[in-house]
Amino acid sequence: MVKKVLLFLKSYNGFVSGEDISKSLSISRSAVWKHIANLRNTGYVIEAVPHLGYRLLSIPDKLLPEEISYHLKTKIIGKKIFYYKTVNSTMDISFDLGVKGYPEGTVVFAEQQTKGRGRLGREWFSPKAKGIYLSFLLRPQFLPQESPKLTLMAAVSINEAIKKITGISSLIKWPNDIIINSKKVAGILTELDAETDRIKFVNIGIGINVNSPKSLLFKGSTSLRAEINKEVSRIELAKEILRSIEENYFILKKDGFALIRKKWKAQSLVLGKRINVYYNNRFIEGEAKDIDMEGVLLIRQDNGFINKVLSGDVISLEK
Repeated sequence: MVKKVLLFLKSYNGFVSGEDISKSLSISRSAVWKHIANLRNTGYVIEAVPHLGYRLLSIPDKLLPEEISYHLKTKIIGKKIFYYKTVNSTMDISFDLGVKGYPEGTVVFAEQQTKGRGRLGREWFSPKAKGIYLSFLLRPQFLPQESPKLTLMAAVSINEAIKKITGISSLIKWPNDIIINSKKVAGILTELDAETDRIKFVNIGIGINVNSPKSLLFKGSTSLRAEINKEVSRIELAKEILRSIEENYFILKKDGFALIRKKWKAQSLVLGKRINVYYNNRFIEGEAKDIDMEGVLLIRQDNGFINKVLSGDVISLEK
């Protein structure tokens, strides 16, 4: 019922009386007051004036399901949202939900992670209420070897959302880093639950440094706030990421990888540059020529041999 009271307040630009809320929702005036108190405790700023009623002044800077879903207008992504103040990792919770059969599009948000995970066992630093930390489930009818397409799709989606909300043009360092001015602002982690010939589900995690001050940033990293010198709405950015993911995921499923590949190449930081990649316990150095239709990176070595790299870690990058 508290969500219904919140929606009622949002539907009015000015004051709405407690009596109107009470009658419309068929609850007592006392119940209205209790729900208003609960909203205030959550962080909503609600003005109360005798004879006028209640007016919603501001919403909290929290990734609450009711705020993320408000006017989200997606078909599958974000239809089911789990929210936590603090977790070890959203990836762990999301993976467990995948095993339990939750539908694709299920999203897990957290305000803070104590053991946020990145690729290759690295930690993702997740200060409280400063970033966006989310994981979501997909259940595509893909072969396991096609999963790199989903990581690249997610990267493109994050870039598009950042551009729309902040105006910043970020780039993708293959396979999963989002870069602004040569510094990392976001990362993606993709995990599979799969059999030999089919994917049961894909668990994709996203971590973004949104409003972290420079004092909290590691060397080589940045935040959106640090780049534009002002706070960014985490709620609006999170919503735009979910919308962009759904749009690009539908493109991928309906029309194949061609358009996503085209978008990725236009946003790539590595294509056409000499790189050194650590892959399968060895280093591969050469020019990043392209990604193929499976999302695999093609590196031309000095002897002319084209090496296909499914996943790896770009150790160095030509400036």
